Amino acid sequence: MKRIQVAIDGPGGAGKSTMAKALARACGLNYVDTGAMYRTVGLALLRAGIDPADGAAVAAVLPETQVGLRYEDGAQHMLLNGEDVTGLIRTPAVSAAASAASALPAVRAFLLKAQQDLAEECSVVMDGRDIGTVVLPGADLKVFLTASAEERARRRCLELEERGTPQPYEQVLAEMNERDERDTNRAASPLRPAEDAVILDSTCLSPEEVLEKLVSLVTERRQT
Repeated sequence: MKRIQVAIDGPGGAGKSTMAKALARACGLNYVDTGAMYRTVGLALLRAGIDPADGAAVAAVLPETQVGLRYEDGAQHMLLNGEDVTGLIRTPAVSAAASAASALPAVRAFLLKAQQDLAEECSVVMDGRDIGTVVLPGADLKVFLTASAEERARRRCLELEERGTPQPYEQVLAEMNERDERDTNRAASPLRPAEDAVILDSTCLSPEEVLEKLVSLVTERRQT
């Protein structure tokens, strides 16, 4: 079967990771969660007591930071200096640190080659903020998955509640709007759809409906 690269971009809380994982299972692709790679860097910075917005300090510690990735039973696990930190990188604090650090050119360059190398090895679906515009500009399919800020905040609240770390809706919505503003206006690889991306608004769609549309798009690309 034809090797294919699928790039899924969009704002936080749009369901990119959930849909990318489901799409990978449905279409026999390898899933690469680039956001988890940035979160791993964010966790490293928090542990080192470094301000993730301090470009000089962050750049100084990157050479000592080893971000690894492995798959177990089809699930992606993130390694920080050899330690499996998969269960530690989904907290609000790590999310904020990852968002701030991802605005730094040094951090993006640090992870860029690793992401591109993974995509050259086999068929992949990769999600993040700049996959279709920077990481995989030649991807066979580019999707910009989005939803209203209110709906994304609602979904994130449910996710946090399921993890046992609930937060007030108003706080989650405010943090999401702040992150959108930061991601959209940062100098390094701002969040925006690729010119040839398919815009998919999931505000009023169920996960099953979103997946159906994505599978249809992949099938169409594989036939061309």
